[in-house]
Amino acid sequence: MLQTKNHTYYIENKSTGADTRLGAILFDLLTSCEKNFSELVILCIGSDRITGDSLGPLVGHSLSRLPLLHTWVYGTLARPVHALNLNETMEMLQQQHPHGLILAIDASLGTRKHLGFLTISPGALEPGLGVRKKLMPVGDISITGIVNVSGTFDNFLLQTTRLATVVQLADSIVSGILLAHHQYFTPRRFPQEPFSQRPVERTLSFAKFAPLSAAATSLPKGRM
Repeated sequence: MLQTKNHTYYIENKSTGADTRLGAILFDLLTSCEKNFSELVILCIGSDRITGDSLGPLVGHSLSRLPLLHTWVYGTLARPVHALNLNETMEMLQQQHPHGLILAIDASLGTRKHLGFLTISPGALEPGLGVRKKLMPVGDISITGIVNVSGTFDNFLLQTTRLATVVQLADSIVSGILLAHHQYFTPRRFPQEPFSQRPVERTLSFAKFAPLSAAATSLPKGRM
């Protein structure tokens, strides 16, 4: 695991326990966050139409099916959050979750030595940066998966990214989030197994904010 000067942690996903390390760092960031928040908003950015950009929707799809206390999930395979509706989404989140902490998740492009790495850092990520698009920074904490190598034809690289790479990164992110969530939100005086006998918390429908017909012609990405 490598920590850079800007407090971004790089975790090699192929290494044993990558999800555990991700969860431990996320838990530390949640407990040390200066923002006074009462709920966790997980914003998964990306498109289901391009393999390399589907990391966020895959994570959102998995998390939205689980009973996570005090947590809301936006951006799934069925209702993705992407460049065409990101600004509208952020306006909605500010209205619906004024006291929420936003955990932003996106795919990214990086150097060859970091291909297949996970990154996690305090602060916002910049969607679209990797494919030279200017979108608003989002998130109080950000997680990315480096799905391919940055190059001249970034959009083409995203379309030819291996699905196995994206799925493996998504699985680790989901597992890491669950570990941190369980540790942070489970009452300390009443330990229990993760998600056993918990009341199901409703996940907000995103239908009115993300029409399925919207084409993901602009791709949110962050360059590492």
